[in-house]
Amino acid sequence: MQRKTWVAGILFLPNVLSMAEVSSTFELRYGDNAPGFELPDAWKKTHSLKDVAGANGTIVVFLCNHCPFVIHLAKQLGELAKEAAGVGVKSVAINPNDLEKFPQDGPEPMKDFAKESGWDFPYLIDRTQMTAKSYGAACTPDFFLFDAEGKLTYAGQFDESRPGRGTATGDDLRAAIGKMLGGEVPKKGVPSSGCSIKWKAGNEPRYFG
Repeated sequence: MQRKTWVAGILFLPNVLSMAEVSSTFELRYGDNAPGFELPDAWKKTHSLKDVAGANGTIVVFLCNHCPFVIHLAKQLGELAKEAAGVGVKSVAINPNDLEKFPQDGPEPMKDFAKESGWDFPYLIDRTQMTAKSYGAACTPDFFLFDAEGKLTYAGQFDESRPGRGTATGDDLRAAIGKMLGGEVPKKGVPSSGCSIKWKAGNEPRYFG
C-alpha cells in the first residue's frame, strides 16, 4: 500500500510529481455561458461543445491520468456519468496538462485510463490549454455543471472525499444535478481540489500560483 503523508494540510504521495493540493478558482460565475471548444480525443476525433452537450445539461470536468485525486474518483465518475446520461445530462472530460513534460497523460495512456475507469464519455486533449483558461480551471479534477441552455449552475467538488480520506461517492455533484433538473439554483459549491494543472512554461494563467 502506498504511504501517504500530510504536511501543513497538503497531501504528498511517494513517486508522484507535484502533489501539492490546489483548489478551484470560481472564475466562472453562476449563469455564465459555457465557453465553447473544439478539441480532439485520444483517437484524433474532434468534438465541439455542441457535440457533447446533453439535452438537459452538461458536466465538464478537467482532469488527467496520473493525478491521485483523479484516480481516487475515476470509477465513481464513470458510474455517475452513466446515471446522469440517463436523465439527459451528458459528460465530457478534458485533459489540459503539458503532455511533453507529462507523457503519462498522453493519448495512449488516456485510452487505457478511460477504459479502466469505465468511461463512456469523450475524453479530450487541450494542447493549447486555452480551453482550461477559458473555464478558469486550476486543478485536476475541476468540475463544472451547465444547464440545458449552457448556463453554469454548479462549480465545485465531486464530493468531500480525497485520497486517503473517505470513499468517492459523487454526492455533491449528484445533488447539484438533481437541483438543476428540479429548477433550483444550487448554492455555491465547496471548491474542487487536486493536483495543479501542469501549465506549459510561459503559459500560466494570471490566477496560477
